[in-house]
Amino acid sequence: MGEPVALDHLAKLYPGGSRALDDVSLTVDPGTFLVLLGPSGSGKTTLLRCVAGIERATSGRITIGSVVVADDKIHFPPERRDLSMVFQDYGLWPHLVARDNVAFASRRHRISRDAARRAAEEMLERVGLAGLAHRYPSELSGGEQQRVSLARALVGQTGLVLCDEPLSNLDADLRDRMRVEISSLIRASGATTIYITHDQSEAFALADRIGVLEKGRLVQMGSPEDIYTNPVTPFVARFTGLAGELPVRICDAGSNDTVRVEMSTRSARGSLHARTSPGCLDVSAGLLMIRPTAISLAGPEGNGHHLVGTVSDVAFRGRGYEHAVELHEGTRLSGIFSEQRVGRGDTVGLRLDTGGCLVFPDRGAGTTVVLDRAPTA
Repeated sequence: MGEPVALDHLAKLYPGGSRALDDVSLTVDPGTFLVLLGPSGSGKTTLLRCVAGIERATSGRITIGSVVVADDKIHFPPERRDLSMVFQDYGLWPHLVARDNVAFASRRHRISRDAARRAAEEMLERVGLAGLAHRYPSELSGGEQQRVSLARALVGQTGLVLCDEPLSNLDADLRDRMRVEISSLIRASGATTIYITHDQSEAFALADRIGVLEKGRLVQMGSPEDIYTNPVTPFVARFTGLAGELPVRICDAGSNDTVRVEMSTRSARGSLHARTSPGCLDVSAGLLMIRPTAISLAGPEGNGHHLVGTVSDVAFRGRGYEHAVELHEGTRLSGIFSEQRVGRGDTVGLRLDTGGCLVFPDRGAGTTVVLDRAPTA
């Protein structure tokens, strides 16, 4: 059974005053798969290392199960925290074969060598590596090494599994397959999981709950659906997948938590209703943040278009096409899906759906995060 985990006002300062973690508090229920999502420098790795006991927090408290493992006076080392880790770089002993790498995790429970080896062989069979038990890490592919690392984490039957970007070193096809394997095997074990990544699609695919980190602070915590549908800051909206954003003038309140806005662009046609965020009605200038799923393509003429632009790029995605559309003033909207291909240079109309358009007050909210791949809702 998975262990509950609680972090209370956790902070980590480095020499010189650099703050890697800034007053982070969260709870993880038993058996929950929590993904911590954020860009490089957001503090997610530091947080995981503090939970593991590899690093000591400057202040705050960490509780695993009913045991306080870290506070201002206490710091349990990793071996006393009853947890397992799956590392980005696999973390295997190069001088041990796969079976013995996995068996090593069981030996700390003081079972016999033969029993540890039997448990290791059974776990290697579960991850599909029964025939490679006698190979050294150098004789295994990256995906095979990561399976050994996963088997080692699960064989110890700990209540908490920590995953440090375990898929980042794998190619795209293997990453997708390993994501499914990690999810199914860890969930079958019943362990609580804290998994860190900078990949938005990976986070949405894996998580029961997502915590978004920015500059050492936990800025939002919720289900994948809630994070995607109701981002609380422009940063969260940008980092979880936007087609683009446009300046707008906030006109008046609509119904069902919407506002009517007029887009400050030569490409716009009339006004539209968009979902509100806190503080919108206190200002007249806003940022309209548009999810890729909120945009549909149509011909350049006709009723119901909110924007008109020119297709600047098109990419085949198997089930259809993703388009990038350049508006007349130079703004680009990307990740626009259509089952039909529209050619580069063609003029198109864009219809926007209220459910995927969110308005934030325009207060100079930072730099846009450019996404290689936006998750679908």
